[in-house]
Amino acid sequence: MRFFQSLQNEGISPPAQIRLLNNTFLRLVFSFSAVPFVGIPFAIWIHLLGDDLGPTLTWIIIYLLCAVAIRLLYRRYQRDVKEHNAEDVLRRWLPRINKIAFIHGLGISSLYLITPQTQNFDFFLLLNISIAAIVAANATHLTPIISTFTRFFFASWGVLNLGIIWRLEELMFIVLMLNLLYGFAIYRHALTSHAFFIQQALLEEQSSRLAEQFRQAKEEAEQALLDKNQFLTTASHDLRQPVHAMGFLIEAIIHRNRDDSLTPQLLDLQQSVRSVHLMFNSLLDLSKIESGNVLTAAAKVDIGALLDSAVTLFREEANRRALRLRTWRPKRRVYVMGDAVLVRQSLINLIQNALRYTQRGGVLVAIRPRGAECLVEVWDTGVGIADDEKGKIFSPYYRPELAWKIDSAGHGLGLAVVARCARLMKVQYGMQSVEGKGSRFWMRFIRYAGEDGAPDALPAGDSAAAPVRYAPLRGSCLVVDDDPLVTSAWESLMSIWGINVRCAASADEAFAIIDDGFTPFAVLCDQRLRSGESGFEILKALFERLPDMSGAMVSGEFNSPVLLEAEQEGYLVLRKPLEPARLHALLTQWSVYAQRQAGAAAPVSVQK
Repeated sequence: MRFFQSLQNEGISPPAQIRLLNNTFLRLVFSFSAVPFVGIPFAIWIHLLGDDLGPTLTWIIIYLLCAVAIRLLYRRYQRDVKEHNAEDVLRRWLPRINKIAFIHGLGISSLYLITPQTQNFDFFLLLNISIAAIVAANATHLTPIISTFTRFFFASWGVLNLGIIWRLEELMFIVLMLNLLYGFAIYRHALTSHAFFIQQALLEEQSSRLAEQFRQAKEEAEQALLDKNQFLTTASHDLRQPVHAMGFLIEAIIHRNRDDSLTPQLLDLQQSVRSVHLMFNSLLDLSKIESGNVLTAAAKVDIGALLDSAVTLFREEANRRALRLRTWRPKRRVYVMGDAVLVRQSLINLIQNALRYTQRGGVLVAIRPRGAECLVEVWDTGVGIADDEKGKIFSPYYRPELAWKIDSAGHGLGLAVVARCARLMKVQYGMQSVEGKGSRFWMRFIRYAGEDGAPDALPAGDSAAAPVRYAPLRGSCLVVDDDPLVTSAWESLMSIWGINVRCAASADEAFAIIDDGFTPFAVLCDQRLRSGESGFEILKALFERLPDMSGAMVSGEFNSPVLLEAEQEGYLVLRKPLEPARLHALLTQWSVYAQRQAGAAAPVSVQK
């Protein structure tokens, strides 16, 4: 066992030692099986010489029986390897294998001693060469375990050299000298071969450790990603609630404000909430993409309309910071193949990234048709990116050093979302940047093959978006939400528009309000309620009670099976934070619908 202790000292683990032992034992099994067939030609030669075949035939039969026994022993060894730990197998089987190797060495050379007493030098020389060849072959294949080979070698070579002294007379010294030299060469080769096996075992051990470390690191990274996505899925509702409430409250405050000196600060606050909203959406978009919850379908997309929609979000921010936010696109509509949601999110992230790190100058967003393709570019005069950081710029959670000096609030998610969106749509993307001068980010889309070239109905250019003026509304609305901050925001905003709002935190409260005579033309239900009730079930129950009412689910969850079921059944699902402009447009539509219902002579099907 000292041999295996030395292997352990060299860093070879017991499982690796077992692999070395396997190679050695397999070679012994093969050698025991092959050697009897080496003896058959010599038996035929002895018969042709007219000598006694008895000893040689007996030797062949004994070796054949030993070969069968060794194979059975090897099967037993394999069972032990499967059933016991490596150290126990080594302790039990190494001495046995060494003994087998020693017996095998004696057995091979014994043929030299039992052949009939003949003076046929050619016969003995060929037998000597054959035995030497067998020993040389084992010098390569038995050497993973050097103790096994040394027992085999000295047993076989020692008996062979004694046989030379005993059997040969005149040429004994010449043959013995050649045998000793050849034996020395065989042993040196065996040591070299053993060193090679040890080196391979060490490399295999190192590779196994690296593979195991990589597997563990991969599993840890995947688990961390799953934990993060699970957290965002679970906490999405609670994280979106305050952002949703802040958006409504700020809109209400801006509408009620009569002090012009507060307007810039309120606009800054509104833009800050919008930035939080966009950043939060980027985080959720990245999580959805990483978890495989985004299904894409290539479709005809009006890239110009999406560009105008994205630029509108940042126009006021650019004006406040004295930056020029310009667009360039053809006067005709340009359609590309892509996913509208992913394209819009990519544009928003690219524009936001460009504005964030641009302190002077401006940002240009361009749509440039190029034959069968369309290039979308976002140019900025910002801080740029250092050469050694360009390869990491699209990695999640990575932010360049220059970016930290300007804005420490980012999370390095915007460009990662762009990269994943592009890969999902199979769209090429990239960037060029000069440190201190600016950057150019681009995406290359395939143009829609059926593009008709109709003139663009939207004005091209850099005209600033006009302030939104909300028309007054009439009627009552029921909100089912259990967060006091959120319900206060609902009431503050919609009451400004002229809507009478009542809020309920559960189904019992909602139906109590209805029983008191409150008749809403619309109901808005949150899905996750602290009472454990399902907002979707409450909404369906309210529709049964008030079939002429309109309504929708409003939730911050992005991967809820209940909300997916609601959408599949035809119900409207709105996601928090909800933009005031969209809410006003929806309430306007529902209000008109309610007025028509009230004046209709016959009932109309329920609008969901």
